[in-house]
Amino acid sequence: MMKRIHSSKNKVVGIKQTRKAIKEGRAEVVYLAKDVDQHLFREIKKLCEDHHIEIYYAETMKELGKACSIDTKAATAAILSNQ
Repeated sequence: MMKRIHSSKNKVVGIKQTRKAIKEGRAEVVYLAKDVDQHLFREIKKLCEDHHIEIYYAETMKELGKACSIDTKAATAAILSNQ
C-alpha cells in the first residue's frame, strides 16, 4: 500500500493539503500516520468517513514521509483523483 503513494505523481502531502483535497472531493485515497496527534487523527479519519474515502495507515510519520519521497515526517497524504 505504501508503494502506491510512493509512485503516485498526483498526490498531496500534509494535513492542510490533505484536508483541502478531502473537502473538495479530490482525494481518492488518504494515508494517515498512526503516531499523529490524536485530535488530528480523529479529524482526518472522520472527514474520510464522511466523504467515503478509503484510509491506509502508516505506522509512523517518518515512514509516511519516506513513502512520499520527502526528507521529513508526514502526518497525512492523499492520492488525488484524475478529475
